[in-house]
Amino acid sequence: MASLEFNLLALDPASNARAGRMKTAHGDIRTPVFMPVGTQATVKTLTPEELEAAGAQIILGNTYHLFLRPGHALIRKMGGLHGFMNWRRPLLTDSGGYQVFSLSDLKSIGEEGVTFQSHIDGTRHLFTPELVMDVETALGADIIAPLDECPPYPCDYRYAKDSAALTVRWAARSRKRFDELEGERAHAQALFGIVQGSVYVDLRVDCARSLVDQEFDAYAIGGMSIGEPKSTMGELIDATVEHLPEDRPRYLMGAGTPDDLVDAVGRGIDMFDCVIPTREGRNGALYTRRGRINIYNARFRDDAGPIDPSCSCYACRTFSRSYIRHLYRAGEILGPRMGTLHNIHFYVGLASEMGEAVLEGRFGAWRSSFLTAYHSEKERKERAQ
Repeated sequence: MASLEFNLLALDPASNARAGRMKTAHGDIRTPVFMPVGTQATVKTLTPEELEAAGAQIILGNTYHLFLRPGHALIRKMGGLHGFMNWRRPLLTDSGGYQVFSLSDLKSIGEEGVTFQSHIDGTRHLFTPELVMDVETALGADIIAPLDECPPYPCDYRYAKDSAALTVRWAARSRKRFDELEGERAHAQALFGIVQGSVYVDLRVDCARSLVDQEFDAYAIGGMSIGEPKSTMGELIDATVEHLPEDRPRYLMGAGTPDDLVDAVGRGIDMFDCVIPTREGRNGALYTRRGRINIYNARFRDDAGPIDPSCSCYACRTFSRSYIRHLYRAGEILGPRMGTLHNIHFYVGLASEMGEAVLEGRFGAWRSSFLTAYHSEKERKERAQ
């Protein structure tokens, strides 16, 4: 079975921006693409139908959380993750490595894997590269990831070097187990290699080269957006992308703001995921073409306009800012639902717009126009102070 087919459709002549198409067992994915995060087999507050209407092509599930609850054996029995959550389009699962390191206070890392304590009930588990491949094969996502170590920020050079080397060794074990499980799959799955190395350029480069030698289907850049300056993130993306094959997708894990996405696409990134649009949507921070707004702000109390006049999502077609603000302040669940729906529509649409701009040879002009408008609200507030 072919695991993943990726075709580059256009390259921007003035930057590294690209537009492409991935073919998976559950459909094609146009890139650049933003993937809503469905950590526990659900994008919080939204139905699969609402996600499809928002334009979502692929969503992300989390191996750590699904391993702990309800368990990969049950999910496999229920038709895999696609059948369990009734999502018929492509799915990606990450390895759960980041959650192991960020959610578990009691953990120990060794050559075999990482032993951790569940944040749910305190039970202890050992994640090995082989077990993670077993779990992700059972979950059945179209794209899966090997166990990696996401080092903390900041960390010293020696720690980062040892961590990146461990990630490379775990990747090789994952690759071997992935190949051994070929007969266990219900459909083709693609395996991403994850580049680590903290903020050290030489470690990122070495890690990328080592993973390319192992010939993964695509490559992810992990360990970003965990506290490092934005300028550092850009430098690390550039250094890493230079050593990744042009004919494979590139995935920036966990980033970020709309600015981050626009900047990263210009640097050659194809795929993104982030909890920002859903988490902030539940808390009243809504994204518009003129910047982020706080719907709790008193100036929206009698605002009859939509969240974003340029948006075609259900919330913007149906309700006023005044009403949406009322829902949040009254504690009505429809408020966070509409805020989340709008933010997902904004992020998914942003990635789609970038792809169209690349295809039409106008990414540079589009980027300049978008960023000027996006920062206008911030600039207006600063002038008013």
